[in-house]
Amino acid sequence: MPMRPLVKEAPAMVAVKDVAHRVRAVDWERISNDLDAQGSAVIERLITPNECDAVAGLYVEDHIFRSRVVMGRHGFGRGEYKYFSYPLPGIISRLRTSMYPHLAPIANRWSAAMNIDVRYPAKHADFIARCHEAGQLRPTPLLLRYESGDYNCLHQDLYGEHIFPIQVTILLSKPGRDFTGGEFVLIEQRPRMQSRPEVVPLRQGDAVAFAVRHRPVQGTRGVYRANLRHGVSRLRSGHRYTAGIIFHDAT
Repeated sequence: MPMRPLVKEAPAMVAVKDVAHRVRAVDWERISNDLDAQGSAVIERLITPNECDAVAGLYVEDHIFRSRVVMGRHGFGRGEYKYFSYPLPGIISRLRTSMYPHLAPIANRWSAAMNIDVRYPAKHADFIARCHEAGQLRPTPLLLRYESGDYNCLHQDLYGEHIFPIQVTILLSKPGRDFTGGEFVLIEQRPRMQSRPEVVPLRQGDAVAFAVRHRPVQGTRGVYRANLRHGVSRLRSGHRYTAGIIFHDAT
């Protein structure tokens, strides 16, 4: 089925000329160390407040999305989200393609440590070509909207055979002004141990990179796979928008 072009330029496309420069300026060594240590890493001030507002404003532009999911209908929680269509809005596309090369070496190191016979190419376009050859053709970047009382159950964003093991979520709303509650939560399950919770504090424009499914952890008997799930705690007031950057496509 041919991809439908955007009817008009999305507002988030006009302010992203330096987003790739911002991505390059991130301390990726720290991000790598944090991901190794706890399965998540905060990228501070990845996008500006104006860009946050512009991306959140895309939610009403139905023509740029391929589907809408109401969480309560599927037992996912409360709230809703929309998956973008191709072509992706400029800032979403730029973030996806510019962050991937910095995350791919971490993903390859994790695969080697966990004895997983999968390696990831240096360029995102080559990885997406792999997904598409396997029938994973639908884009997965998304926008999520929560209102008071909404939450997102713990889950993993898998979507098909080919899975990039790290994804990124960006907080578009301002805590304390736009909403209260609604914390980003990670739960890590380790063999023969109780689950470990992690609440990740984010400000508007901050992003969190985290493990999609599992990550390597050094144990007394060698490296084992720790399983991670993520979600959002109950929103106590206001509205909360986030953008999800998932690097694999869906079947």
